[in-house]
Amino acid sequence: MQEPYVHKIYTNDTERHNPFPLKKHGFLGETAYSEQNADLLDKAIFAYPIKHYANQDGETGLSTDSIGKRGENFAVLEMDEFTVFIGDTFQMGEAIIQVSQPGPVSTKQLQNGLHTGWYFRVLREGEIQQEKDLVLLERPNPQWSVAACIEIMFLQKDDLKAAEDLYSCQHLGGIWKRTLRKRLRGY
Repeated sequence: MQEPYVHKIYTNDTERHNPFPLKKHGFLGETAYSEQNADLLDKAIFAYPIKHYANQDGETGLSTDSIGKRGENFAVLEMDEFTVFIGDTFQMGEAIIQVSQPGPVSTKQLQNGLHTGWYFRVLREGEIQQEKDLVLLERPNPQWSVAACIEIMFLQKDDLKAAEDLYSCQHLGGIWKRTLRKRLRGY
């Protein structure tokens, strides 16, 4: 596998060409979170694989006009939901970021090969820019790919043992942990 790579960076559907400082709140905007809703920091950056933007007519290649239209902040190469794991910690420029949870899930994504993307939290602020490698620093949970998490949460809802195991993953985002806790308590 080649080094993961952030091909494009977007803020509000606008491509960012120049280096800029990545803060703890990432792309949320400084007023989008508070101490009462600190779990939003688990969703500071949304990444989505470029390879999911296949041409509508089934031809190979990418429909590059669509990149960035899914609301992603990072359009990434050499990564997908099967090769990215909860807790994966990467360095990008001066910043350090960590995978926290799968991206937004809809029925279409579930039927379309679990194409959800994933979220990062910012562990260390620093300057970043597009067209840079993501250097893997740590992979503490090789059993919890983003795809495995989606399967447990949405496709294997009756597997309480798997839900309990995922719930115990310390790097999983708070929003997902609360949902799993409710399931385990019978709500």
